[in-house]
Amino acid sequence: MPTIYEVARQAGVSIATVSRVSSNGAVVAEETRGRVLQAIADLGYQPSRLGRSLAEGTHGASGIVFPDLTGPYYSEVILGYEDQAATDGQSVLILGTHGREHADDLVRELAGRVDGLVIMGRTVSDEVVTALADGGLPIVLLARPPAGGADTARTENLLAAVTLTSHLIEHGHRRLAFIGDPDSSPDAGERWAGFRAALLRAGMAAAPSAVRSSFREHEGYAAASELLDRSTRPTALVCANDEIALGTYGACQERGLRIPHDVAVTGWDDIAIARYISPTLTTVRQPLRELGALAARLMRERVHGGRVEPRHEMLPTELMIRSSCGCGRSPAEAPANDTQRCDHPAPLGAREKVAPHSRAPGFEV
Repeated sequence: MPTIYEVARQAGVSIATVSRVSSNGAVVAEETRGRVLQAIADLGYQPSRLGRSLAEGTHGASGIVFPDLTGPYYSEVILGYEDQAATDGQSVLILGTHGREHADDLVRELAGRVDGLVIMGRTVSDEVVTALADGGLPIVLLARPPAGGADTARTENLLAAVTLTSHLIEHGHRRLAFIGDPDSSPDAGERWAGFRAALLRAGMAAAPSAVRSSFREHEGYAAASELLDRSTRPTALVCANDEIALGTYGACQERGLRIPHDVAVTGWDDIAIARYISPTLTTVRQPLRELGALAARLMRERVHGGRVEPRHEMLPTELMIRSSCGCGRSPAEAPANDTQRCDHPAPLGAREKVAPHSRAPGFEV
């Protein structure tokens, strides 16, 4: 098989230039690029990922740090990231930190084996992020506010939570509860803030403390059970994600409570099952694969494009109104995958995207 050295010799360039052309990396003059591509075609050269990495002094891989690897949310984001990274010719090393001791040390060790690191949520402290970035490692923060000069890739949470909660208030609900842990992730914290802001904007008393729950179904079941067993139970449950909402469905079923007749339930993420359970789940759709792909593109720009200034990108979310909030036809009348029009329209409409950085009338946080 021809080598990169033969291609470089025939094209009259360095092996680094051949590597840049074959990986679509840094800018190369068109005339030079043409000579290299012609030499590659004439010789039938197939770039070696390992050889290219050695020639460029890189690892040929990026790392991604997740708090947990279970559930549809994380798998969708990882798929989006891996698809884009593969297109860019990068391998991906994945580290899950949930329940692991010395997570900071594990992240530092991974950082020494990759060209850049994507860090999701609050897996490590801002101090660790800043130290890694100050050491020259490209960092992209996923679903996390800016820190340490790193890039960020996020989805809109705050206004979407205001819109969702306001929709329930339009249905006449006055006893609403939030299930989730605002301290567990920036996303959950923003959803909790939007929930409280909607109540205040409607002239209702500030919400009591959130009922703590991780993003897992069994904890959602336990939290919903606690709420539903109270002497004065809420009439609407706003869940921080769809898995919590699924646990809430189980708690309602055990107690003979009908959704949405006795209690309305909403979720977040719009995982596949949300469209097929009965009643279908009103939720907020996140572009999960697009979020992962965005993080990969930001990483590519940092590693191969030479960009230094941080970029902060936020993707829009979309309110998906179905049956569990009390809209439209009864669950028995509605098709399993029906996304319905609402009798009490949400402030931004049944399927209108919630754009980043926008504000509803009279809304301030």
